[in-house]
Amino acid sequence: MFSIVIPSWNNLPYLKLCVESLRKHSKFEHEILVHLNDGSDGSLAWVQAQGLKYTQSAKNVGVCLALNHVVAQAGRDWVLFMNDDMVAAPGWDQAFIAAIDSVDTDLALFFGTLIQPENGGNGIIIKQDFGRTPEQFDEARFLKEYKQVAYPDKQGAASQPTLFHKKWWDMVGGYSLEFSPGMSSDDDLLMKFCVAGCRTARIVGDSRFYHFGCASTGRIKHNLGGRIFVMKWGITQIEFHRRYLPSLGSANGGVTAGNPYNCVRGTWLGKLRRAGYALRYNYPLEDIEAWDAMPGKGDWTKSD
Repeated sequence: MFSIVIPSWNNLPYLKLCVESLRKHSKFEHEILVHLNDGSDGSLAWVQAQGLKYTQSAKNVGVCLALNHVVAQAGRDWVLFMNDDMVAAPGWDQAFIAAIDSVDTDLALFFGTLIQPENGGNGIIIKQDFGRTPEQFDEARFLKEYKQVAYPDKQGAASQPTLFHKKWWDMVGGYSLEFSPGMSSDDDLLMKFCVAGCRTARIVGDSRFYHFGCASTGRIKHNLGGRIFVMKWGITQIEFHRRYLPSLGSANGGVTAGNPYNCVRGTWLGKLRRAGYALRYNYPLEDIEAWDAMPGKGDWTKSD
């Protein structure tokens, strides 16, 4: 059914649990592909021993380059991007398939419903604590209680993991490298899909995943994605999430003559911030250099 792409950066205990959950809790047969950033912690040997398809970079190249590289190897039409610190719950794929069957287009984005020990007050994340690390993970209780909290589908919203059709990923250019190593690249991808005409962005309530949270992102130097987003699109991420994204939940995905958010337009706040950032900073180039001052120094490999 799906190609499942998982970037991993020396996170072997999480990666093992992630892949194991997909194998145990998938109703259908899926292709699993891993991108290994480095992989010197034993991840490369483990992936090879498991017979998984993989790509590898000799150093951590960030999620944008990693995902673009591994998605290019995917053999299925629909691709699911998930992080290695996530655990799939039973029924995750059946719920996604039902969501795909409910629309008459493949220009759509579907998202899983996350369960986390903490949600920071974010209403699209279910707060349930089944452990903070793979060693602490209470699988038996997770399997018993992961459906305990009711959560219906939510149209006009975005989360993780992300399910997309490879055709449209290729057409919009995948993850934009100016967001390397990856902060705000999800919002940028969503904006590109919207510009391409996507009017289905739906969190699927019955497709659930436990997320330990920040197992990799907490270890890296972040790019200032919010600034790059407004420099590129002329609108802040907050405005995009509060105004434009929710409009997709209205009739016909918001495609009505009276909807002021049918097309994204630059805002006064966005214009002011653009001017300030342009005069004061060198975005996105200084973020990219701070992340990797020698981008040409590194090797790329993939499985046969």
